[in-house]
Amino acid sequence: MYFGFGGICSHGSQWLLLIPARARQGFIRLTSFLAEYLPILVFFFIAFGLAGFILLASWIIAPQHPDTEKLSPYECGFEPFEDSRGRFDVRFYLVALLFIIFDLEVAFLFPWAVALGDIGLFGFWSMVFFLGVLTIGFIYEWRKGALEWE
Repeated sequence: MYFGFGGICSHGSQWLLLIPARARQGFIRLTSFLAEYLPILVFFFIAFGLAGFILLASWIIAPQHPDTEKLSPYECGFEPFEDSRGRFDVRFYLVALLFIIFDLEVAFLFPWAVALGDIGLFGFWSMVFFLGVLTIGFIYEWRKGALEWE
């Protein structure tokens, strides 16, 4: 008979739920559906417990005495002119999108270059077509003035 506080243990390939009941003998087997999610649940409890412990420990150990020097503006040396949630020009977003497009192009070029010997002429011409489409898009953006900063 088991008279403890209860718990969870692994027995071979099955998870077992130990219960603190006098009327029941030993332990109760979890259903296979719940048993598959039990390690994830245990991981979440450990992760949240560790995160809470680290935050609490840093709050207890570190001194919490802000002064005027700590509250002063960082790096620039002067107070901000306006709200930090101000509007940006749309050109910043266009340049960011262009960066993402051409960054993805490079991400596709590396595996293509490594596997070029295995994929043959079809793979070569597929990449030439891909690069051609990207080049046409780049020329279009350039002519529309998306890269101009004036």
